[in-house]
Amino acid sequence: MQKTSTGETVIVPRNFKLLEELERSEKGLGEMAISYGLVDPGDTFMTEWNGGILAYDGRFFELRITCTDEYPAAPPKVRFVSRINMTCVDQTTGEVIQSKLTALRHWNRNSSIEQVLLALRAEMYSEANRRLRQPPDGTTF
Repeated sequence: MQKTSTGETVIVPRNFKLLEELERSEKGLGEMAISYGLVDPGDTFMTEWNGGILAYDGRFFELRITCTDEYPAAPPKVRFVSRINMTCVDQTTGEVIQSKLTALRHWNRNSSIEQVLLALRAEMYSEANRRLRQPPDGTTF
């Protein structure tokens, strides 16, 4: 949702919102420790996204992000491809548990893929997760 100069609320269509997010990512306007972009650049529905988070002494964690038809009214589905041990990640599937990550639990139309990745990176560095033993680099779910 965005407010116009006259104070009207305008709901930005799904594809416009995703195009804004893709453009921001491609221009490198966000935090350099995260990355995200379309799996298939020809995907006109912009459903499947790759994501990455640089953390843990230079380790890179790969993620898959799915923006359903309900996006941005509903949060994306996020799962780690790289194996990671975190309190908000299902250790069988790699899926991020929506109720355990604030950025997904408090999702609204103004939230973004970038904010979810930043929240995951911050969670990696939380006291609860820093103490957890991590799987060997290169292992996947």
